[in-house]
Amino acid sequence: MATRAMIRFATRESGVSFSEHPEKYHAQFYRHYNGNVEYLGQDIVNSLLNSQTIDELEIDNLSTFHDDADYIYYIWQHMDKDNYISIFKRGEAHCPTCGNCVDDDEVMYECIYVGMPCDLQHALHNMTNSYQTFEQYISNKCSNPKSVITFPDV
Repeated sequence: MATRAMIRFATRESGVSFSEHPEKYHAQFYRHYNGNVEYLGQDIVNSLLNSQTIDELEIDNLSTFHDDADYIYYIWQHMDKDNYISIFKRGEAHCPTCGNCVDDDEVMYECIYVGMPCDLQHALHNMTNSYQTFEQYISNKCSNPKSVITFPDV
């Protein structure tokens, strides 16, 4: 089974949270397989930090949405500021009142990581179990996975 992902590039600007999907992004790529953090996340880090190429990316129109994507990566950039990465994982839509799954075609993505490329690289290198997913690693690292998400000043 393929793990699909979209990669979007957004500009860091005041008032736009790294943990939410931005209204505007300037480029979008799609990867049909190996879109999970352990592979594509590492590829993105290697590209940003070491200028390595990323294989098997398709250029998308900005209006294209792949509703089969398991992950959405945002690379936040600004000319005079550090790059940041946000990673969103596909989840099921849940009712905020009762917690049950909503019978809705809307696809929900939960923010599982926000940080600098070097921080993601460090986390990926610290994963000791090769059968462990990034989400399991974060969950094991602390009782609240969201506590490892950092929200820097824009």
